[in-house]
Amino acid sequence: MSNIFKKTLLYDFYGELLTNHQKEIYELYHLNDFSLGEISEQLKISRQGVHDTLKRCEKQLENYENKLQLVDKFLINKQNVEKIYNYASEILDSFNEDKQSQEIVANRIVGIQETCNRILEDL
Repeated sequence: MSNIFKKTLLYDFYGELLTNHQKEIYELYHLNDFSLGEISEQLKISRQGVHDTLKRCEKQLENYENKLQLVDKFLINKQNVEKIYNYASEILDSFNEDKQSQEIVANRIVGIQETCNRILEDL
């Protein structure tokens, strides 16, 4: 998993546990691509203060993940739902029996795929 993707997921899951000041700095740097200098000018704090706050935020977010493992569970669930969806697609593509059975199975598989899609969108 890329470092940027990981930081984004950690913030998505645990960002609300940071202070408003920490969230503002983290969002400006990671989500809005501001430089340390730009953030320090905008918030009227030193570049070192911005840097220290970012490091503290990253450490806090990592600690939350180490304890709760919500991001890891999310990624595992996402992979499992994608597997189910792919299995259903393979079955649907390869099913060649009588029309009535094929329609029943096809309807069930389409239902599985739609359910998987809803779950994936919610994740």
